[in-house]
Amino acid sequence: MTSLTQRTSGLVQRRTEAIRSAAADKERESGGEEDEARRGEEEDDDKGDSKETRLTLMEEVLLLGLKDREGYTSFWNDCISSGLRGCMLVELALRGRLQLEACGVRRKSLLARKVICKSDAPTGDVLLDEALKHIKETQPPETVQSWIELLSGETWNPLKLHYQLRNVRERLAKNLVEKGVLTTEKQNFLLFDMTTHPLTNSTIKQRLVKKVQDSVLEKWVNDPHRMDKRVLALILLAHSSDVLENAFAPLQDDQYDLGMKRVHTLLELEPEKESTKPNANELMWAVVAAFTK
Repeated sequence: MTSLTQRTSGLVQRRTEAIRSAAADKERESGGEEDEARRGEEEDDDKGDSKETRLTLMEEVLLLGLKDREGYTSFWNDCISSGLRGCMLVELALRGRLQLEACGVRRKSLLARKVICKSDAPTGDVLLDEALKHIKETQPPETVQSWIELLSGETWNPLKLHYQLRNVRERLAKNLVEKGVLTTEKQNFLLFDMTTHPLTNSTIKQRLVKKVQDSVLEKWVNDPHRMDKRVLALILLAHSSDVLENAFAPLQDDQYDLGMKRVHTLLELEPEKESTKPNANELMWAVVAAFTK
């Protein structure tokens, strides 16, 4: 009888250990997945930058458009407003918050497909979270083209004016001030005073410009799908915002011509075709299609 009790006790103990071991394995696996997700988010940020100086696509495009000493964008640039809204959609897509609806059996075009909220987890960026909240709460969903117009305030429907994100450039500039890239000054323009944001950290701006230049010169791979998605998006959206020229202005003539030739190679790509390739971000190509249609 004692022997039977000992065997039963040993069996229960082994089962308990097996359950604990399985639970520990599961915990390690879930921890590994979380670590991998965190690593993925870190890879989306600029390599080599400290946490304070990691820039979003919107901040990078604005920084390329700002005049270093004057601290404001060109008065003649009427593309940057919609360009920055496109940056927000792509940034949210790259962070796994947004995606396009399924193309369906009849394969809807990119511009006909609706934007769907994939995750409403906060991004830590006020502008991105504000845009994400609008997109999540809107039923029926809207297309990429519609969201660029709605977030820019370019709508004739008074019931949709509340979607407009106001003072985007000023808010992005303040983000860059907090990150130590810009400073804030008041400048007098005869009839009015204007808040400007001159550059204070030229290293970050130079690093950004070099990243754009290198992507089409020293690090050119002649295949958009082998390029870093964030860098590819930056080039295409900077062009749509009419600020890409600023990154190539310091180059020698031969490098400038070569760089712009390769940029035009990217601009001539067909978004519909590129979006069907493996690992392509469909929403990014939909934004590109909205600006090039």
